[in-house]
Amino acid sequence: MSDTAEQAEDDDPAGRPTDATEQRREQQRARRRAAWRGARQVLRRPGFRSTVGELLTGLTDAAPDVYDLDLPVDMYGDGIVETLEERVAGLLGKEAAAFFPSGTMAQQVALRCWAGRTGNSTVAMHPLSHPELHERHSLSTLSGLRTVHPTREPRMPSADEVRDLDEPFGTLFLELPLREAGFVLPSWEELVAVTDAARERDAVVHVDGARLWECTTHFGRSLAEIADLTDSVYVSFYKSLGGFGGAALAGPRTLVDEAKAWRHRYGGQILQQFPTVLSALIGLEKELPRLPEYVAHARVVAAALREGFAGAGLPWVRVHPEEPHTHEFQVWLPYEADALMDAGTVQAEETGVSLFPQVWVRGGPGLSFTEVAVGAPGLEWTADDVRAAVTDFVARLPR
Repeated sequence: MSDTAEQAEDDDPAGRPTDATEQRREQQRARRRAAWRGARQVLRRPGFRSTVGELLTGLTDAAPDVYDLDLPVDMYGDGIVETLEERVAGLLGKEAAAFFPSGTMAQQVALRCWAGRTGNSTVAMHPLSHPELHERHSLSTLSGLRTVHPTREPRMPSADEVRDLDEPFGTLFLELPLREAGFVLPSWEELVAVTDAARERDAVVHVDGARLWECTTHFGRSLAEIADLTDSVYVSFYKSLGGFGGAALAGPRTLVDEAKAWRHRYGGQILQQFPTVLSALIGLEKELPRLPEYVAHARVVAAALREGFAGAGLPWVRVHPEEPHTHEFQVWLPYEADALMDAGTVQAEETGVSLFPQVWVRGGPGLSFTEVAVGAPGLEWTADDVRAAVTDFVARLPR
């Protein structure tokens, strides 16, 4: 029985889930997690699906390679935290960087600092950007900022759309890549043009670069060259690099100094952060150099997925973008999410192969999508492996 059918059976007359429904759903989630963890072949193993013991072992094994463990522990942002900040500033070609516990905090601080400096509290951003969808209206609630949308198309705004926006704004906010649209990026020429257009409007440019690390292949430019187009940039340490969490805001030293004051006010001046910072340094040392390899193989996987689904005879399938811009992309299939999650769970349990992360999202009536990411385990998959896994997966879907 699907989650949807169970909900209809067990919800109360007002449509609220009963305790029995919630218990059954949690049992299904636990089964999916166990199936994925038990799979011998996956495309990626993100740290947040690991156990505490696994993460601690990985940290202690790799930490001596990236930092002198005989140095004193950090206190309120000194020591190892400053080492990470200097490393990030150097990679991005910025004067300074500040470590934050979360990207949500880092970007709120950056945007309120720019609002004070430009004298304009309006931020131009895409409606699919992370602050618009996933932060509970934090910009308006905490900082009194308002947002305007140069475009609603599932892509970065064009230079003309920024130039022709019918009201002034102080900051142009660009998410690179734009995750909700399919981890999509503009061309290098389009990125240069849109940042130029913002400055024609006397606005600064801030980039949500949570996944900026994986953008160099698409642009054919270094991290510092990409960041040079911006006034400030935020990067994450767990989305691409496998860290425990944390983020950094990089930009002019005066901005970073002000951001550190606001970090304290927001509660981000934490006594000790060395485990998270160590994991970030490990990610920069070990994962960052491999990201171009992951991006290249994601394109092999995406092509094999298209070929596999075509061979399976499904009436409609989309791999988006057709050639991934990063090592992450979307797959859309004409099924309800429950059916797709069930098929993936059974495939992992019975074959030890988990093609998809088993999290599918409803995209419309009878239509769902998932996000695919290729990491180190994915490099072991050949195109033939992918096509064979697709054939087996489709055979488990309802007809």
